[in-house]
Amino acid sequence: MRRLRAITAIAMGLTFGLILLGAWVRATNSGLSCPDWPTCYGFWLPLPSDIPADAGYFYYQVMLEWVHRLIAGVFLGPLILVIAWLCFRLRDRARELLVFGVVLVLLLLVQVILGGVTVLDQNSPWSVAVHLTTALLLFATMWLIFERAADRPAVLTTRGLAPLALVGWLLLLATIASAAVMSKSGASLACSSPLLCEDGLVWDFGDPLAALHMTHRLLAFTTFFVLAFLGWRVRKEARLRGLDRAIGLLLIIQIALGVLTVLFEVPITLALIHQANGILLFSKVTWLLARILQARTDRNASGYAEKAEPAAAA
Repeated sequence: MRRLRAITAIAMGLTFGLILLGAWVRATNSGLSCPDWPTCYGFWLPLPSDIPADAGYFYYQVMLEWVHRLIAGVFLGPLILVIAWLCFRLRDRARELLVFGVVLVLLLLVQVILGGVTVLDQNSPWSVAVHLTTALLLFATMWLIFERAADRPAVLTTRGLAPLALVGWLLLLATIASAAVMSKSGASLACSSPLLCEDGLVWDFGDPLAALHMTHRLLAFTTFFVLAFLGWRVRKEARLRGLDRAIGLLLIIQIALGVLTVLFEVPITLALIHQANGILLFSKVTWLLARILQARTDRNASGYAEKAEPAAAA
């Protein structure tokens, strides 16, 4: 179990960095700097002399996209397969691990296909959003494996946390995906006011960019209140102590960064910090959800065992 947790932790770190690198690729408009797939201008390692003069990209942009592919294909992909294999080997000690391992492999296959589709579809907003969402689902599955492989008792006293945590997690996932669609659609500044849309309570429904922008904002504010309420609910749980405060702090920072991003008209550095904080927030919420789900599983298993013992004795 310790080996599984260690390898999964490394894979989660790589996934986190890869998602941030993908945000950097999007922020610098480098997504199509390698127009073919899986090679780049027909080469596995393109040199400056291999880039056509009329490509329209600097070499650093090509390298951003190339390094992104390198980490995903050479390092993270094989590591995920190792995790799935370990999950299979340890299936007798924790039956959920087999399910998580299968899900991990399926998501990896989908992500590989989506990587090609995203390039061949010219980085369309929908393909970028689906590609990012699948990466986040991979990340979340690793968190579930990491938590399931923990050698510690999972005991929570507060009831009803799992549905609330799942709703908050889904809302955050949708918020991040909508941010990708908004960014790739050119809707980041469709509403120039930091809180409302052009200082109005109702935006122009005939403007699709404004609708995209405000959909993201509504999701963000809804997520904020749901996660804030979740943090308030888990504040007394010793095993979750610290996560509630970390999530609360990251929520406040994320909203503030969103406002500043609009005020300063989406500078690259601020946009990257905004996305980095969002992914960090997602990791904390996923960790919280994984702990709550594991505690629920352990509690149900314990209850089943207690019922089975008297029946066996009889």
